Amino acid sequence: MLSSSGTMSVEKLLRVASRLRDDVDVIGRELTIQGTVDCVYNPLAYAWNVHKRYIEISGDMGASTVMMGMNPGPHGMGQMGVPFAATSMVRDLLGISGIDVDQPSIIHPSRPVIGLDYPREEVSGTRIWGLLSETYGGASEIFEKVFLVNHCPLMLLDGPRGSNITPDKISGPTARGLLERCDEHLLEVVEILNADTVIGIGKFAEKRANNALRGSGVVVKGCWHPSPASPLANRNGGADWRENVRSVLP
Repeated sequence: MLSSSGTMSVEKLLRVASRLRDDVDVIGRELTIQGTVDCVYNPLAYAWNVHKRYIEISGDMGASTVMMGMNPGPHGMGQMGVPFAATSMVRDLLGISGIDVDQPSIIHPSRPVIGLDYPREEVSGTRIWGLLSETYGGASEIFEKVFLVNHCPLMLLDGPRGSNITPDKISGPTARGLLERCDEHLLEVVEILNADTVIGIGKFAEKRANNALRGSGVVVKGCWHPSPASPLANRNGGADWRENVRSVLP
């Protein structure tokens, strides 16, 4: 049963996530109108019901450390609205299934959205959630220690293949406005959870956390990103990456 403070945390997290969802929807449309990217997906909109379930199971467990990624991947959160989602991890570890996912307002032909039954595993997601499960146990034990969030909830797609453009690769006033709005959301999450530590997953997330939390007294740490495109993540068959992340985990 949820404690009243836990229930309150979940309600507050849902409230700030829904505000972020609506605000970045407008910014995402501006980015496409300006031609910054071809297409923007907002999984907080079309996968809201899955994201809501994720917050319901994770937001009231007492975690005082926030782990923050950069933005959704096309095989992970872009499909199912959970940070660092990977199909089997969302189903088997987090126990989230049987929830329909809608469609983005504009669909890139190379990036169909399938939802919770997406057939390809997101490697970053299997690595992060796999390590957390190895370290702590099941979902409840994980969420007593850490709460996972992405800094930017938008997936920015460009070109005929729908390449996933990370937020650090776009510029201009609208892009800056997007990052500042996402910084605000991080501050809200930290305050709601009364978190004392934020771990930026990858250099960009660490930089944004430092930027947003300067002077707050919250400790910012960093760890290597689990992307299979990162040589650090693949070194020694992933053993060095696991050691690097474990060294900053609570």
